[in-house]
Amino acid sequence: MPAKGVFRVGGLGTAVGACVLLIAGLSACGSSGKPSADASRPSASTGSPPEPSGSTGGSSTPSGSKSAAPKPSGTPERTPDPTPTPTAGLRPPPRHAGFDYQIGGAYPPPSGVRIVSRDRTAAPAPGLYNICYVNAFQVQPGEGALWPRDLVLRDGNDKAVVDGDWGEALLDIGTAAKRKRVVARINRWIDGCADKGFDAVEPDNYDSYTRSRGLLTANDATAFITLLARHAHARQLAIAQKNTVELADRRKNIGLDFAVAEECGTYDECGAYAKAFDDRVVVIEYTDSGLRKARSGFGDRLSIVRRDVMVSTPGSDDYVRKVR
Repeated sequence: MPAKGVFRVGGLGTAVGACVLLIAGLSACGSSGKPSADASRPSASTGSPPEPSGSTGGSSTPSGSKSAAPKPSGTPERTPDPTPTPTAGLRPPPRHAGFDYQIGGAYPPPSGVRIVSRDRTAAPAPGLYNICYVNAFQVQPGEGALWPRDLVLRDGNDKAVVDGDWGEALLDIGTAAKRKRVVARINRWIDGCADKGFDAVEPDNYDSYTRSRGLLTANDATAFITLLARHAHARQLAIAQKNTVELADRRKNIGLDFAVAEECGTYDECGAYAKAFDDRVVVIEYTDSGLRKARSGFGDRLSIVRRDVMVSTPGSDDYVRKVR
């Protein structure tokens, strides 16, 4: 999802929601990028149907963007790894390398691209560094029926708390017991990324606690993403911090390896990410002015691309990709 309330897209998590809301019918929708795999983000269901499978589903937007098949009933949920795992085999993304954000739909990477981010439902790009987008903190469009009712965050009136920009219900990670259950499901998606050959995972909506009406805290978010980081590392995947610059100083204790920052040029945040992650930062801007600002200060240090908010594919009327 784009940061700061910009019409969010979100690696299937973001792009998909936006896609469904604004351009239902766009060919890019349906794979993942907040026009893409999680392309049709609905609100959470009130039932407790089967769990999602570990290899299908959608995800995001430029800041955050989704859909998985139901898991056979009776399959036990996997518990998160209790302790950190070795990271010797992990490969963080290269610094200052050509980058493309394809969460709204996969296509042949342009010349010069060395890093690409795609929805978890897509295949990695051969020969490149591949980041797998997963909507980890909110209910992906089309997946409401796959989540038990008690794992969806609810207010005092027992109504689901929803991200208004994308119509996505927040997942309830407010207790250790619920975090354990939610992470078991997300870990199956991470397993799917590893099995496909991705190099890293990008869990979207780390900042969803800021949209929780005070029901979740930053500590809840960091406790949850720490569990995701342990599992990603166990599968030899690097893991990104998606946006949420205010928590960048916690990244070493959590185990986050690099950052995916939307609109850090627009909001003068690139320096904070660069410092916290030692320049291992991929940047997505959604305006020409944001691209100019990011490049003027960090064009020789970070991996920067300008995309359209829908993160659409070439041939679409909305498609935009610029690096200068």
